[in-house]
Amino acid sequence: MTSFEALTDAIDELAAKWAADRPERQRRRHLERADFAALADAGYLRTMVPVEQGGMWAGVAQTARPLCTVLRTLAAADSSVALVSSMHPAVLSFWMASPDPDQPQWEAQRQAVAASALDGMQWGTVTSEPGSGGDIARTRATAEPLDAGSPAAVPDERSPALSGDRYVLNGDKHFGSGLGVTDFMFTTARPRGEDDPAAFVLDVRGLDLTAGPIEVIAEWDGAGMAATQSHAVRLHDAPATRLAWHGTLPELQLANGGFVLALFTSVVLGVVDAAVHEAERVLAPRRDTLRPFEQLEWARAETDHWVAVAAFERLLATIERGDPAESLRAGLHTKLAVAELAESVLSRLTRVIGGGAYARRSPFAHWYEDVRALGFLRPPWALAYDNLMASR
Repeated sequence: MTSFEALTDAIDELAAKWAADRPERQRRRHLERADFAALADAGYLRTMVPVEQGGMWAGVAQTARPLCTVLRTLAAADSSVALVSSMHPAVLSFWMASPDPDQPQWEAQRQAVAASALDGMQWGTVTSEPGSGGDIARTRATAEPLDAGSPAAVPDERSPALSGDRYVLNGDKHFGSGLGVTDFMFTTARPRGEDDPAAFVLDVRGLDLTAGPIEVIAEWDGAGMAATQSHAVRLHDAPATRLAWHGTLPELQLANGGFVLALFTSVVLGVVDAAVHEAERVLAPRRDTLRPFEQLEWARAETDHWVAVAAFERLLATIERGDPAESLRAGLHTKLAVAELAESVLSRLTRVIGGGAYARRSPFAHWYEDVRALGFLRPPWALAYDNLMASR
């Protein structure tokens, strides 16, 4: 499967099945591998494989809208699976959005990373650190280069995606969404003797995460998107491959523009879509008997949803114009706006529906916590506003 049209049809079918199992899915605290196998079979991992290699990636401007549509549909059915799935294109976009024929090692790595996705390998990210406020420039993790003769300096032959300079990483990380189902994790650390942080790849396939170089020190117990397995880990001389990019990490981030922000925002917007749709179903039998306050809150919830969708559409249109700096700023504005609007929508809907929406058996209680997550996603509130002011 190599087209977004075919992928969208397959995702629509999957999402319908998952939505029917929503009560059970919302009670989960861990991911199910079968869900990600189904997504891989549908062709989802190929969204970040260039078209010429048999995938769907045609550049940031061409890929953002159909990919966000897929994630929005998934999130309406299972927000945890959708959020973890969004990390795959978020990570691979660092390579895909920055082709540079003058950097042969980088181009070789780009080709290998795409090949890994084509082979069904999923990527994730574990960059955040306790106390950093989500700012990867504040990483305290360290990276020590390995001598060429060290056994750990030899790339894993199971995948060419790990070709590049080898290091060992030490430090604490958290919010490693998808740990246990992903194959590779993107992270950052500060190399010895260098002032700026650098990006690295951790191979987590088949690892015992209870001990060893990548150890889970706290399982995810967050309120929102509770089954993302966003565990906290400690890196003990963890073998890693450095990204072969010769420029700076901010250059890679800028090349994405608002792409990554659009991915995360689409997940939360999908949750809001589902909540509004379910509220319409629940309230339909008593629409004519709603009190004035309930009518007002319902109308304001619908308006906030409409505004959130309009803001998101504007972001996608900005990305499609092809100016990374403009779309990055639009992405920051949209993320912050949708984060506030999403909370408003769920809060108003629960007031109209009443006490039943406040029970754990109600989907609205789970959705409310889910949408609050957007404000804390990369970059979280404080850093997002810092970045917004810096982009003026």
